Amino acid sequence: MQKYPPRCWVEVSLKALKHNAAFCRAKAGCPLMAIVKADAYGHGLEEVARGLSQEIEAFGVANLRESLRLRNALPDLAIPILILSPATPEEIPAIIAGGFSASVSTPEEVKIYDAEAAKANTKASLHAVADTGMGRMGSAPETFPALVELIQAQQHCLLAGVNTHFPSADEEADFTAEQINEFLSLIKPLALPSDCAIHIANSAGLLGFQKRMPFVTMARPGLALYGISPLKGVANELQPVLKWKTRVTLIREISAGTSISYGRTFTAENSMRVATLGIGYGDGYPRHLSNQQAEVLISGKRCPVLGRITMDQVVVDISHLDETVKSGDEAVVIGAQENEKITASELAEKAGTIPWEILTGITSRVERIYSTTPGGNHQQSA
Repeated sequence: MQKYPPRCWVEVSLKALKHNAAFCRAKAGCPLMAIVKADAYGHGLEEVARGLSQEIEAFGVANLRESLRLRNALPDLAIPILILSPATPEEIPAIIAGGFSASVSTPEEVKIYDAEAAKANTKASLHAVADTGMGRMGSAPETFPALVELIQAQQHCLLAGVNTHFPSADEEADFTAEQINEFLSLIKPLALPSDCAIHIANSAGLLGFQKRMPFVTMARPGLALYGISPLKGVANELQPVLKWKTRVTLIREISAGTSISYGRTFTAENSMRVATLGIGYGDGYPRHLSNQQAEVLISGKRCPVLGRITMDQVVVDISHLDETVKSGDEAVVIGAQENEKITASELAEKAGTIPWEILTGITSRVERIYSTTPGGNHQQSA
């Protein structure tokens, strides 16, 4: 089938990705576990994993299916893969067979892993999780030492790591400091193997609290790898990895009184020149941006979004642009164009959400195009 230019696409810079990994490593002062769950935060799991494979020591994913995709992308590399979420009982045999590491919170989970590993005549690689405030998984502090000791006592289990998770390192400095102290007090008396990974820092923890954690042996950045700091004004050296673009599909002159889009929430007070763009919430451009002063970049200038965002199209005001704008021109949704820039954080704030959701919400019909330079030559697409 003939290849047509995409109507909506993201450009992913593998060079910027590697730069950010090097920055995080220098900041951490220890090995990195790259968090590549949710399709590498919308950047494309396979290509991101290949781009990071020489820069990091481990990968973190959300579930078994992601771990299988990751292993298939890197069949010749024995990089540890940790499944961060609890597994369902049906997944456990495949986790053991694949040699993936699993996160456990309860004695019941440990016993199931031990029994299944015994059947396979192997050992289950386990990371014991302490719940120091996140609340969604992990052992309570008072039972965490017993969980670790139970793993070590099983014939068919291997204690590969101990960890906890920050729920608000980007919002509550005092609580995060308390978490660090509590986790240290939990692991200090334990007889941990020398190769047991001790990891606690997500991106916010790494960028804001790493100096308070000299005892950790691994950091696990996610958002920072993709060039976005969860802490305002911190880590300006990070380089955005993703640019999100679409195309002008139609240009029209409309008269005063013309309403735009579903619900007629915008009505032109004067005659206007407007452009329709080939992007909508079916591509992951949030409907919550409707009537929230969202903008795109065309010809290096900000163009306001008019009315409600629909599944496949949005309309923007281009009355202030010159007549050279035409159908097929690029419009930037996230990224820089000339002297202007729109960030994922800006979109998130206007949509009432977080940049993680903006990135992971970019749907599969948006083409991913990869390059080895921040703005440069396309290497391949997926």
